[in-house]
Amino acid sequence: MELRMCTGEGHGIIVFKLMPGVRVPDEEALQSPILGVPSPPFTFPRLLSCPSSHSNSPMEPSQSAHQYGALDQNDLSGMQLSGNKVRKLEFLMADAVAQGADSVITIGGIQSNHCRATAVAAKYLNLDCFLILRTSNLLVDKDPGLTGNLLVERLAGAHVHLISKEEYSKIGSVTLTNVLKEKLIKEGKRPYVIPVGGSNSLGTWGYVEAVREIEQQIQKGTENIKFDDIVVACGSGGTIAGLSLGSSLSTLKAKVHAFSVCDDPDYFHNFAQGLLDGLKAGVSSRDIVHIQNAKGLGYAMNTSEELNFVKDVAAATGVILDPVYSGKAAYGMLKDMLENPKKWEGRKILFIHTGGLLGLYDKVDQLASFIGNWERMDVNESVPRQDGIGKMF
Repeated sequence: MELRMCTGEGHGIIVFKLMPGVRVPDEEALQSPILGVPSPPFTFPRLLSCPSSHSNSPMEPSQSAHQYGALDQNDLSGMQLSGNKVRKLEFLMADAVAQGADSVITIGGIQSNHCRATAVAAKYLNLDCFLILRTSNLLVDKDPGLTGNLLVERLAGAHVHLISKEEYSKIGSVTLTNVLKEKLIKEGKRPYVIPVGGSNSLGTWGYVEAVREIEQQIQKGTENIKFDDIVVACGSGGTIAGLSLGSSLSTLKAKVHAFSVCDDPDYFHNFAQGLLDGLKAGVSSRDIVHIQNAKGLGYAMNTSEELNFVKDVAAATGVILDPVYSGKAAYGMLKDMLENPKKWEGRKILFIHTGGLLGLYDKVDQLASFIGNWERMDVNESVPRQDGIGKMF
């Protein structure tokens, strides 16, 4: 599907969201059948102008010719809208099954997309799921509720263990998962630990494989687009390690730009390097991926400008960006285009939407102040009755 989105200063965005398939990068790789199959590619020309609703938004009407792009949705990757998380889980869950695990443990924020994806994937494979979720000190002793990802996790029967942000910071995710692992082993279970975001060297295969899929989709297309840049959000490091390695080894050779939504670029360069070393890739992360800071107020925290931007994109294009990852990445990218127009001028950009739609439900109070579009319908009492199909009363 082709989509035209304005980026400000007359530059066009190309949004390419992938529908994953079930293919192996080599004979030894293990994958579990938890993904959907690729959607058939199709295209349509569309011109869109994105009027800004507020002066501080980096999103302005495009004044020159737009670029065409492809839209093939990664956020709709099957397994209940699990986005990029399911690509990594495809390999990690297969490893869990191969090791004879009867349960999985993972850890993340209170609205973690990865934890929700893991809860669903576990049930697909008849495994129990144990989640350690980070929340505020004020809420750690209370029922976490049923908003967004929590609703899906709890519907799927995941066992939720709450930890405060302070405890998480002091103890660390590795120790916390190991503590729970030892407890479950003593209870006679066989747990398999999945790290934050599914980001380890094995999980990195998910986005090495994604690059191959991008290549195949381009080859099957009619326009033979050559992308100069790939842009993506960065929250745990596995996606950018896989994308950048895959791009550097493939025919794409596109420059990967990551916008970090937590921590800082130096942290992610070092973390990605560890994943690459685990794959014996023999490359430096700083040579294959450029990382910029886009965390703003902090992880999963949004300014009104960022949320207004998410609203503007949805209203103009029908593309729903999540507020935690792709929303911040797209906002950061467009801001950088305004501040450094020469850097992006004339380049063909592949923006990867990594999912996270359910995270919007945790932002309803913030969004309510600038989303209207409703009114009481005025119907004259003299209008004659005419029934349609079915009576909804």
